[in-house]
Amino acid sequence: MPLFSHRHPSSLPIPTTTNPKTSKSSKPNFISPSTRYPLPLLVFSLISLLIGLSGTIFALSAIRRPKSVPVFRCGRSEDTFRAFYSGSGSARGDDNGTLIDRPKLLGFVGIQTGFDTGDRRAALRSTWFPSDPDGLLRLEQATGLAFRFVIGHSKDAKKMAQLEIEVDKYRDFMLIDVEEEYLKLPYKTLAFFKAAFKLFEADYYVKADDDIYLRPDRLATLLAKERTHSLTYIGCMKKGPVITDPKMKWFEKSGHLIGNEYFLHAYGPIYVLSAEVVAFLAFARNNSQLNNLPCMAKYDYCFAVVLFSFGCALAKWMHLLAFSLRMFSNEDVTIGSWMLAMNVYHEDNRAICDPRCTPTSIAVWDIPKCSGNTFPQIPKDISFSCKQLSEQMHFLFRAHLSPQHLKHQTLVLETRTVNILVFELGLCNPASRMKELHKTDMCSKSPTLPPDDR
Repeated sequence: MPLFSHRHPSSLPIPTTTNPKTSKSSKPNFISPSTRYPLPLLVFSLISLLIGLSGTIFALSAIRRPKSVPVFRCGRSEDTFRAFYSGSGSARGDDNGTLIDRPKLLGFVGIQTGFDTGDRRAALRSTWFPSDPDGLLRLEQATGLAFRFVIGHSKDAKKMAQLEIEVDKYRDFMLIDVEEEYLKLPYKTLAFFKAAFKLFEADYYVKADDDIYLRPDRLATLLAKERTHSLTYIGCMKKGPVITDPKMKWFEKSGHLIGNEYFLHAYGPIYVLSAEVVAFLAFARNNSQLNNLPCMAKYDYCFAVVLFSFGCALAKWMHLLAFSLRMFSNEDVTIGSWMLAMNVYHEDNRAICDPRCTPTSIAVWDIPKCSGNTFPQIPKDISFSCKQLSEQMHFLFRAHLSPQHLKHQTLVLETRTVNILVFELGLCNPASRMKELHKTDMCSKSPTLPPDDR
């Protein structure tokens, strides 16, 4: 017997014999599965596929997308300062030199101005308000406050052309989509807050007039204070009788809804609203065409801003609310009524309505000499009922005013015309008065005080 048996190499096939009949007639010994899948499983698979594809497309587009363009327009509203820096290429922005979309600030200050107050803007630029974009940028970096002149539009082509020249020269305007008209000040104010909220992420939003002398450093110190109330309304608070005589300048057509005396509210020349208050106003509606601003359509942008700024719960609630606001005749009263509805904290600060420059004054204007009150000059040969004059006289004595720096108007009572004197808001003769104050060391050169000393 051989010691080793011979084996075929494994690579060679081993011949086998099969029965053709058996092979042809044999069938697989298993059950074929169903070729149909449940409908819910197919739907789930399709949705998962779409989500995966969309995520992939979004990731690729985000990688290949160029750097985002900063938001400095809101429909017809525009921040001309940021538009200038965006177009010039000398970007104002983060550490990488890129422009910031909705920059974060301590406060945004909108100086409300008009087409007929160019002399006031010139006086401001020669005093505390910077006269060039670089100076405006330096002030923002030093205080955390951004300053802009706020103006609407006009049907007068000549006025619009003159404004365009001034905008191109100074680049310090926020142009808002509202017709510039005195009787529409409440609508302009709401449009301002909407546009400011869209364009800037500020802790506080300040509405100021162009006839006050302001210390930006002290305003920044005031806003930097620690506060326990997130809904805050800062101003020089007042009350006063409701003017129901339609012949008076401060006639309140909705006076029957208020009563004999106005509720507590801030004087109009300057007041401050916290970010969450302005977030509410950004969702507000009114009966004017201001609702149709393209950038605010259906409040989608504001919803996103509030979502990331204040949390999902508040954003969803506000998105569903989108409440409507009542407009009163006077802008300061209108704002005050909204503040009552929102249950905000009223912070009364007399330093922002100081009649003279002091070591603590923040805003200086001639209160009460030019505070919107009226004093009738009544000829002795005319007798009037107490009802006809009670509002005017009560208004005067409640405010403790002196008849100085007044403007003449007329008031028709019975069949006689009577001259009246009307007090104006802000500084009296602001263009010249602003320069006089700036020459005073107490106004322009006195040191900034810490917040605890206020």
